[in-house]
Amino acid sequence: MPKCFLFVTICLVLVGLGEDVHTQNQGAAEVIFEQAVSDFERGLIDEAAVAFDTVAELLPHQAPHLWQRGIALYYAARYGDCREQFESHRTVNPNDVENAVWHFLCVAQAESAELARTQLLPVGPDGRVPMREVYQLFKGTLMPMQVLDAAGNNPSGQFFAHLYLGLYFEAIKKPIEALDHIKMAAADRYSRVGGYMHMVARVHLEILQSP
Repeated sequence: MPKCFLFVTICLVLVGLGEDVHTQNQGAAEVIFEQAVSDFERGLIDEAAVAFDTVAELLPHQAPHLWQRGIALYYAARYGDCREQFESHRTVNPNDVENAVWHFLCVAQAESAELARTQLLPVGPDGRVPMREVYQLFKGTLMPMQVLDAAGNNPSGQFFAHLYLGLYFEAIKKPIEALDHIKMAAADRYSRVGGYMHMVARVHLEILQSP
């Protein structure tokens, strides 16, 4: 067998093996991702965080997209890892206000809200109501009532306003106001418009109300 033909044959075998490994990792990651979401929804925060870690390890090229992991890390009090996840997510989703907010929350819990404000990640245009106002709230240039006013009668806008007002008040150590807004965000009427983040609101409420 000529050397060049042997080399090509070996390369083709290695490529095939690489594809098989990738396919196996993809399948395993999908199963583990679903388990991570299920664990998080049931309040098994540490288990969810570990499962999301495993997904990131299996598919490192997809790791920046795992904002769900960042949220789980926040509730697991792994604030350094949480911060890194949202910094990474910005590289694939630079316009997302929510990403900047969760990064703020990680820094605020680990350090202080004042420091978090100085390190607030820049964002591009996020056209969702009332994300522009939510960003300005965390930046310190807008008042909470202005966020609610911007949400108006838009159910989705109202949900996100209450969720991020609740998280904002928690970050600045106002637990009564935080609980009020998280309760409103977790209300059943917002389940459809809130999607995954409505689940986050419900989990957060359970944490706040736990003994």
